[in-house]
Amino acid sequence: MTGWRIWRTILYAIGFWSLILSAGIIASQMLVREILLETTEPKRMFSYSSEGPNALARSALLERQERLQYNCDEIAKYQEHPPISKADSFRNVIVDEQHKLLYCYVPKVACTNWKRILMIATGKWNGNNPLEIPADLAHSLSTFKRLSNYTLAEIEDMLTMYDKLIVVRHPLERLLSAYRNKFEAKNEKSSQYFQSRFGKKIIKKYRSNATQESLTSGDDVTFREFVDFVSDNRNINNQNEHWKPINELCHPCLINYNLISKYESLSEDATEVLERIGVQNINFPPKPPTNESTSKKLGRYYSTLSHVQLQKLTNLYKLDFKLFDYSLEDVLGFSVA
Repeated sequence: MTGWRIWRTILYAIGFWSLILSAGIIASQMLVREILLETTEPKRMFSYSSEGPNALARSALLERQERLQYNCDEIAKYQEHPPISKADSFRNVIVDEQHKLLYCYVPKVACTNWKRILMIATGKWNGNNPLEIPADLAHSLSTFKRLSNYTLAEIEDMLTMYDKLIVVRHPLERLLSAYRNKFEAKNEKSSQYFQSRFGKKIIKKYRSNATQESLTSGDDVTFREFVDFVSDNRNINNQNEHWKPINELCHPCLINYNLISKYESLSEDATEVLERIGVQNINFPPKPPTNESTSKKLGRYYSTLSHVQLQKLTNLYKLDFKLFDYSLEDVLGFSVA
């Protein structure tokens, strides 16, 4: 049974399919979530302590969970979205049965290292050094089971009883990280795929008088061209999980995430999350030392964009901004009306 058929069955089972057809996805998600919370709140409760080395991380996780619930409630009052498509249904939700964890991975938000951590924790890799694990292996579709691989009863139980982890990042920082990794990098396997798959298309459509060399290689896409491509909502084929909004990847107003980590406090959050799920003797890898991190380059790249381009990005990521308490001011120092 596909993930979409499973999810559709869930919706039928709790009697809200008509709402999905007649109302926006956020509003209907909140109704589903409300019923789940009222009738099947997880029995695995964790006591938040104000003491100990992880006290600040515990407090932050709890506050984010409360803020997400509040933001979802606010959005449900006015926001209307199309129903979840078949291709989107729980594709990014990894299942760790051993530690009773659902992890929705978001590309460009430390997902490689989180997958490595879970490989060690679940015995899929011998050793305790996550950085020894090849990235290709961590991302292999055969490495982990996804939520849609399970039966209806199993899915209902997991959504109810498991901890649910999501790691988020400022939308514009995540977008720039994707551009730098997939389009600026040269002679790397991953970047070569993106330059061939998307770069050629971007240059052909958004560059006047492109040279034959650029059209052939697709390896010199500018940030402005990339933004035009990503924010062009006329073609859904422009979407890719590396720049697709987190809201569309992980459905945070439907899945009751109780572990909401942020890229800005990645290591501290990871220490608390690993303790919460009972994983010991594994340290989350620190951010790699670089000459200049993506966060320090935001102004340089985004200052090249027009007001119209910034407005389009605001519209594209507006739910991510709202749900996870980010703003344009964080990056630009001003908002875009």
